[in-house]
Amino acid sequence: MKKNIVNIEDKIKKSLDAIRPSLQADGGDIEFVSFDKETGAVKVSLTGHCAHCPMSQITLKEGVEAILKKEVPEVKTVKN
Repeated sequence: MKKNIVNIEDKIKKSLDAIRPSLQADGGDIEFVSFDKETGAVKVSLTGHCAHCPMSQITLKEGVEAILKKEVPEVKTVKN
C-alpha cells in the first residue's frame, strides 16, 4: 500500500514540476507538502510572491488543482 502512495506522490510532484515555471515567472513557487490517500487531498506550500498574492487562491483552485485532478485522478482537492 505504501508503494502505491509513493507512486501517486511521484505523479503529483511531476505535475507540480510542470506547473512550477509559470509560478516562477511571476516570482513565486510551489512545494509539495503531503498527499492524503483517504481524502485525496494534496497539501502544497505557495512561496515567494505567490505566498501573499491576493490571486493565490484562484491560482491554487483554478490552476494547480484543475491540472492535478486531470493528471492524477486520485487527487480530489488541493490545499495551501
